[in-house]
Amino acid sequence: MPPLSVPSRREALGLLSAGIALGLGACSKPSEELVPYVVAPERLLPGVPVRYATALSLGGWARGVHAIAVDGRPIKIEGNPLHPGSRGATDVFAEAAILDLYDPDRSRTVTERVNGIASWDMVGRALAVPLAQARRAKGEGFRLLTGHVTSPTLLHQIASLLQAMPEAVWHVHEPLNDAAALRGAELAFGRPLRALPDPGRAETILCIGADPLGPSPDQIRFSRALMDRRRDSARFGRIYVAETALTQTGIKADARYALHPHHAGALLAALANHLGAALPAPDLPPEAARFAAAAASDLRGAEGRALVLVGDALPPELHALGHWINGRLKAPITYTVPLDVAGDRAPADLATLAADLDAGAVSCLAILDCNPAHTAPADLAFAEKIGRAGFSLHAGLHGDETAGATHWHLPLAHALESWSDLRALDGTASLVQPLVRPLYGGRSAHEILSLLAGEPATAGYDIVRATWHDQGGGNFEGWWRRALHDGVIPDSAAAPVEPGAARLPSLPASPNAGFAIELRADPCLYDGRYANNAWLQECPKPVSKQVWGNALALSEGEAARRGLKAGDVVTLGLGGRQVEVLVAVESGVAEGAGALTLGYGRPRAGAIGNGVGADGYSLATTAAPRLLSGVNLAKTDRRGNVLRTQTYTQIEGETRKLFRQIALVDLAQAAPKGSGAGQPSLLDPWRGDADGHAWAMVIDTHACIGCNACVVACQSENNVPVVGPEEIARGRMMHWLRVDLYDSGTPDAVRAGFQPVPCMHCEHAPCEPVCPVAASVHDGEGLNLQVYNRCVGTRFCEANCPYKVRRFNFFGYADGQPYATMGAESIKAQHNPNVTVRARGVMEKCTYCIQRIANERQASERDGRPMDPVVTACQSACPTRAITFGDLAKSGDPILALRRDPRHYALMEELNTRPRTTYLADLHAPNPDLGGRT
Repeated sequence: MPPLSVPSRREALGLLSAGIALGLGACSKPSEELVPYVVAPERLLPGVPVRYATALSLGGWARGVHAIAVDGRPIKIEGNPLHPGSRGATDVFAEAAILDLYDPDRSRTVTERVNGIASWDMVGRALAVPLAQARRAKGEGFRLLTGHVTSPTLLHQIASLLQAMPEAVWHVHEPLNDAAALRGAELAFGRPLRALPDPGRAETILCIGADPLGPSPDQIRFSRALMDRRRDSARFGRIYVAETALTQTGIKADARYALHPHHAGALLAALANHLGAALPAPDLPPEAARFAAAAASDLRGAEGRALVLVGDALPPELHALGHWINGRLKAPITYTVPLDVAGDRAPADLATLAADLDAGAVSCLAILDCNPAHTAPADLAFAEKIGRAGFSLHAGLHGDETAGATHWHLPLAHALESWSDLRALDGTASLVQPLVRPLYGGRSAHEILSLLAGEPATAGYDIVRATWHDQGGGNFEGWWRRALHDGVIPDSAAAPVEPGAARLPSLPASPNAGFAIELRADPCLYDGRYANNAWLQECPKPVSKQVWGNALALSEGEAARRGLKAGDVVTLGLGGRQVEVLVAVESGVAEGAGALTLGYGRPRAGAIGNGVGADGYSLATTAAPRLLSGVNLAKTDRRGNVLRTQTYTQIEGETRKLFRQIALVDLAQAAPKGSGAGQPSLLDPWRGDADGHAWAMVIDTHACIGCNACVVACQSENNVPVVGPEEIARGRMMHWLRVDLYDSGTPDAVRAGFQPVPCMHCEHAPCEPVCPVAASVHDGEGLNLQVYNRCVGTRFCEANCPYKVRRFNFFGYADGQPYATMGAESIKAQHNPNVTVRARGVMEKCTYCIQRIANERQASERDGRPMDPVVTACQSACPTRAITFGDLAKSGDPILALRRDPRHYALMEELNTRPRTTYLADLHAPNPDLGGRT
């Protein structure tokens, strides 16, 4: 390369003029013609959020939501207060659905396995031949496989398809289903009935292998009703939990027992015998028998207000026994006839389809919105059998494992892009409406099913409207608009039925001895369908605080007997199949058993989810899809890293008093009180709230179930970036809000509680005096502000914060250095325009959603009225209403009463930081016969 030379004066002037011309050209008008609005779309004002009532599915069941869009971009999900499945709140899956919409790994085109990219016309022509053959044979050889369907429109379409092709068969595969509960009801009552318990009327609850506060379609409804009741001290009641490993319900229990899953039947039998069942005396360990006797005594004393819940992993016979027990207790349960059938045709299961494929009886297979190649029981080898169909197609959001096994893959539209309808668990129907046109050219399930039926192309809007056209009397349009506005269809809930007296079932023999593993729904990925969602991969699991993977949970004693430590890699073997998984040593796990969450180990999830964690489905069988017995566990010579956002530490002796960071008190005891206001301080005294408002937050730790809905809601609202597993391994994270777990018990007797920790917004804020550039400052309304354009990244404020709630941008997570696909243009469309996207090298933290405060202030000034209550993102998401935000300067504000509550306390009040975020102590009602929680 020749040496660089200094340009002459003439050359320099030429370069300068060329640069000026280039700059002017960059500022000129674009070549495309821009057409301004002549008539603006209805209700669309630039920069003003618009809410649309719709519904999102989890396992086929609806949770009503309000989807918020700005300038046509959906940016946030909140709960619909009129919907019985959400009651105005959300869960982590609903909050994260907005990120799934913009996922750059979503399917963008029709694909054919041999020739690659194709078109809708091409798949239509390819489908015409096998469909014509199936119609001539009255549907013989045609198989439709879906996930769990509650959509009245989709069920009507399936019924029409089966009527036109009577020999065709509809199959349903839902990995986390209630099949055992339905079969148990059939054993007890002679017919399949769906049970909907009412925790608002049940003062004594016993859960055996059940986690109703954990991840499920019913989490929001159940937890809200339960905590609303327990706020009334006269109806506080008592919760008993017997489970394999610690769950969210187990943490909130008043009495807990770590139960080996093989003893679940014996525990239920002992309970039934206390109620007069006269079953053969079960063989129970003494501590388990003592637990059963104490629970039975309380349940008998609360007849009509007592409830027993049996976990979905347990066999149908135990569910039938649970129905018998609930009948004796006159439990507050509503029974309904399942509505998820197509006319008079109930769906067949996946095992039947696998047998038909084996027999070569399937000429045309259509798989709609499910992923059996990953989630089917391993003994079915379903991914291999798909290839035995003469013609196969798959419709889904992603080119997943099943898409790779079929001849054709069709891109499915997201729920926020399509018209549909769904039912909640109580049968209430909701309309699903789109906020945007399909971003990647996908079609809705209704439009694809119309294609399978050989019908003329019809828009999903018209198909859904046709289902409900007979509603509303003579004013259908008015009825339709009202149903869209409210998000629920009135009087659509399922009618309750009287089940009659339950029969005592014949209990199955105890499983073979040996190590047992319970496969569970993952609190972040559910059944694996959210594996490519970075928000959920980085969301800490409520109990283990693990992110970016799963691990086999073992007790301390079990791990010691096997010579294992946390982070060891072990091989799990069953029926000739093996999987390698990390070990996590946790409190509250039953001896001789372990727990593993599902949804990981996926090879075709996408750039975010590929190869993360271990695949629990690879050990599941048709006979035992969730509870594995006789598992062989072998240690390997390798180790890994269990990534956690909270250090898992056990503190013995006198230092256990450190766990007073969260107050756990018995119902009869006095709770801590005070905020350290009277203690001396070296900081300047607080001068007051000069601007007329004094914002504060109170968090009721008793109501908190650790579900993390608030964490993901904050991430969605405030453009909080994802850092990825490598940064997490270095101890770096960006969540503005975390939910800590503190346990003041022992590994065998857990006494734990959840504590959400946002910024404390201290009146004596230790972060402020140490900032050399005054980037951390206070305003006149009590908010601790972070001025991003002043921050130079010294991190002094982080070091001086005793609550460790400040986050530092080590990289440009949102600008130039994102994790994986999180910098894609489609992801940027999700960002809230009212919140700054922070750059590298600045500190950030919770702001009490200052943008929402500002929006309400502007609205009140515009309308000439006082400010209405401001609802923060975390407060809006919370299913139990554990978070209250308010104005201490406003007379009658609910937060004032909470700060006078006897349970009120401040976190680390002895430091005299005078935090504006304070807490209500957790409450428990231990059974004195058990000596507290076990």
